[in-house]
This record gives sequence, structure tokens and C-alpha cells, in this order.
Amino acid sequence: MRKLRPFKKVLVIGGGGREHAIIKKLKENPEVEEIFAIPGNGGIAADATCLDIAATDIDKIVEFAYFNVINFAVVAPDDPLVLGCVDALENHGIPCFGPNADAAIIEGSKIFSKDLMKKYGVPTAEYATFTNIDDAIVYVETCKIPIVIKADGLALGKGVIIAETRDEARAAVISMMQDMKFGKSGAQIVIEEFLEGPEVTVLSFTDGKTLVPMISSMDHKRALDGDKGLNTGGMGVIAPNPYYTKEIADECMEKIFLPTMAAMNAEGRTFKGCLYFGLMLTADGPKVIEYNCRFGDPETQVVLPLLETDLLTIMKACRFETLDELEIKFKDECCCCVVMASKGYPEKYDKGFEITFDDGRDNVFIAGAKLEDGKLLTNGGRVLCATRTAPTLEEAIDKAYEAVKTIHFENAYYRTDIGQRALKAGK
Repeated sequence: MRKLRPFKKVLVIGGGGREHAIIKKLKENPEVEEIFAIPGNGGIAADATCLDIAATDIDKIVEFAYFNVINFAVVAPDDPLVLGCVDALENHGIPCFGPNADAAIIEGSKIFSKDLMKKYGVPTAEYATFTNIDDAIVYVETCKIPIVIKADGLALGKGVIIAETRDEARAAVISMMQDMKFGKSGAQIVIEEFLEGPEVTVLSFTDGKTLVPMISSMDHKRALDGDKGLNTGGMGVIAPNPYYTKEIADECMEKIFLPTMAAMNAEGRTFKGCLYFGLMLTADGPKVIEYNCRFGDPETQVVLPLLETDLLTIMKACRFETLDELEIKFKDECCCCVVMASKGYPEKYDKGFEITFDDGRDNVFIAGAKLEDGKLLTNGGRVLCATRTAPTLEEAIDKAYEAVKTIHFENAYYRTDIGQRALKAGK
């Protein structure tokens, strides 16, 4: 790999548990002297200098990065990526990890991604797209139920509704296209067939020429034990996913991962950064449920603790197209992350409760907290992620729940069954 100047000052865009995990990993590189986070949060403040700038305020981000001579920037959330944050920073001579806006559309528009898969033969669910509400309602009167309705644009991970009945399907269409529940993101929608099978998430590093999958993971989206309740941003995650065998991994590389990278190149939208594959392992083989243009949250919180190769080195290789010169290694271990949330999440919840730790917070990633008078206070629905690694999944789960018992704040809520489905699958 060619020698680059030291990247002493690094900027990370974002302010959640994912960004905290990224920052903690970047700190392991000895050449990094300063890390800045925009906007960061009260927990990230222990590991980086946080700045009161919105992650979507591209002009202010560029101004800060340029005048503070930032050597490298990591743009983590979907919104700034789709808005062109990488483009703006690169235009001012600041190299970045993350796709430019042309490539970030793979998450920014579900219609684009579905059409891309259809055009290049990447296996996915059958679908139809709609810009007219009357046409969409006519379609749901005759389509197979259950059905999946998706807002075309970004919707904070909430723009997907699984309709079990035609009434639910009709209501979902109206809420998106007429009531504008997700704003402009729901002006166009995708209606696709409901797929069945185990879900798997695979994050990957890519420089547009080489693609290296990371360890697979299994997210737990529902708010309540037994995968019941409302969909959330994620209540916990384990890695690796026991359903994702070597044979399936090889099939995904051949039929999904490499063809997707090649398709983006063919469209003149070369993707550099972290390309997220949300997969369903159906009876007909693995199929893509969704793409994301960035690290997943909370998947990042279990994947990065298992990464042995230096993260900054990998990120630079993605940016400078030298990924083929690296050997990326992961620990032969398991990891479990239990999300501690505020009671009432993902709907209404109270904030401002002090968070205390009996055993410190070395393996805790803070997602929604603020610093006030030297105290760490809850400031979001998902407050933090208690994460532990171990030689076996069962040990990792036990250790994560032991960690949960040492963390305290009023109205704390967490699922008690993270990883249990994976344990059963492995037996």
C-alpha cells in the first residue's frame, strides 16, 4: 500500500451509538491525535471533541473541516451522505470514507435500488412502484397478502410497513402518499412481495474495485421480547449470524455482493465506503431486502469490536482504492449488544435521567445522552448499547446482560431475549 501522510486529525459525522463505536475503533490507531465529532453526544464527548453542528449542515461541516485542517473525515449517517457531504468535503481537499451522493442514492431511493437489482439480475423481492395514490390502492386490492409497503426516500428507518391485511395495506398507502407521514420520502412508494426466512445483515468494505464482507449479524428490530411490538431502530444484535453459513456467504458474494458493486460501476456511480446488505435467506436462496449506504446501527456495535485490522487503515484503503492490498481479519469470537432504551420508545418517552455505571463504560457505546453539569443524562429513545465479546455466543450474551445490570437510569427498558433465536438456530 502506498505511504500516505499521517492522518492526525479525524472528523466523524454523526451522533449515535454507531459513531461512538467507530470513534473508539479509530482511537486505536497510534497516528490519530485528535478526533472531532459532529454533533457527537454526551457519551462520545469522553472520546472525541463534540461540536454543536447538525450532521446535515453541510456548509458548516465543510467550514469547520477546512479551517481546522482535518486530515480525514468519516461520514456515517444516511442523511448527510445522500445530501452530498462527502462531495462537499472532497471538493475542499478533505479525503473521506463514505460514498458520494451519486452512489448514496442506493439507499436514498428504494425505487432506484429495486430498479438497479432488476436491471442487473440481483435477486430481490418482486415489486411495483407508484407515484399515483389511486394506482397504488387499486394494486393492493388484488396483490398477494401480506405485502410490504416502502417509502421511496429516507425515513429514519421507519418507512417500511408490513401489511397483514388489505385494510392495513390501504391505510399504509394513504398514510405515506396522502397524509405524507414521511414527508416527501413517501411521495413515491414501492410495494413488494413479502419474503420469508431468516434475516441477515452483512456490512462490507469496498473501494469500487474490491469488496470485503465483514462478519454477519442478526438484528432485533421489534421493541418487545419474542419479536413483538413496534419496529424500532434496533433493540440489540449479535454476531456472527448462525444462519449465514460459508456456502450461503459464497453464494451471496457471487450473486449479490460483487454484482451490486459492478452494477454501480456500470451506472457511473462507483461506491466507496461501507455498503450494507440486508438479506433474507428464502427457500429460493438469499435475496436482498434493502441496501444501506453506510454502517448499520446497531450492527456496527458488534462488528467493529470483532475487527482485528486497523479501521483507519481500511477506511483509507477504501478511499484511495487500495483495498486489494489489505488482509482484513476478524476475531474468531462472538459479540452481543443489548440496547438500553427509554421506556416508551419508539413512541413517547421522558428524557433527562442521570446514567450511572458500576464498572465504567469501556465496552458501552452511548447513543442518546447529553452532558449537563458533569453528569451524563438520557437524551434519546435508544440510550446506550452494552456490548461484550466472548469465545461463544452464549458467553457473549451472558456477559452483555451482566453488563446491563451494572448500568442504571430511571425508566430504563431493554429486551431480555437478545440472541436467543440465534442460540436455537445453532443447536
